[in-house]
Formats: sequence, C-alpha cells, structure tokens
Amino acid sequence: MTPSLPDILRGHLVVLGTPPPPEASGEFMAGRLGILGLLSVLAAQEAERGCAARVAENAAIRALLARAARFDDALDGRLARAAAGVDDDLSWTALDLANADLRRQLIGLHEAVEARGDAALDDAILALYVEMARLRRLDLATALEE
Repeated sequence: MTPSLPDILRGHLVVLGTPPPPEASGEFMAGRLGILGLLSVLAAQEAERGCAARVAENAAIRALLARAARFDDALDGRLARAAAGVDDDLSWTALDLANADLRRQLIGLHEAVEARGDAALDDAILALYVEMARLRRLDLATALEE
C-alpha cells in the first residue's frame, strides 16, 4: 500500500501527539524529528504527483475495462458502467472512491479473464498493475537523501 497524503499527515499527528516517555533523551527526540522529516518528504512527493497519478490510473483502468467488453455479460454490465465514468471531482476523497470501485471491477474482470484463459488480456491486466504501482510509488531513497 502506498500511503495517501491524508495517511501521511495523520502519521505526523501521531508522532506529534504522542508524548515522549519521562526518560526520553536527546536521541529519542532526534529520532522523532527524523521520522517527521521523512514523513514530510513523502508527503511532498504524494502532494506533487498523487492527484495526477489517481487520474491517470483511473483513466487506464477505464480504458482496459472498455477494451474487455466481451466479458461484460458475465459481470452484469458493470464493466461498461465503470468504463463510462469520468473524474469530475478531483478531490482526494472522490478520486480514491472512484479508484476503489474501478479496482474492484478490474479484479472481477481479472478473475473472469483467468477463468477463460485469455492470455493476451491477462498480460494487459498484469502490465496495468505494474503501471499502477509505478504511478503510486513514493521514493524512500530520495527522502533519506534530502
């Protein structure tokens, strides 16, 4: 799971809101500040490209669902409905809700594709999973260097 910006900011709150133990020394506080710095760099990465990644991912899933129309009868027309969707609301919450629904449809399609043995569409779905992971990637190495 790649944390979303709200998840990372909640992490900030936990770090800031947890009182240190009475015996905490400078090392404890330095570690806590290090965690806050790391979370801040990850939050900056997510803020920079998170919305664009969700829009691109949703569009890619919709395109693949539209391409798989031959499976729609087995899935009660859900693919066509999902493929016809549009991301009008670009808030994190709306994009994540749409993405969760699209991913459920993609999983259902993938199950149907595997059951039928459609190797070409299975490969396309697997390639989409790789692209989805790439779009959502947060670079921890960059965060540790800064």
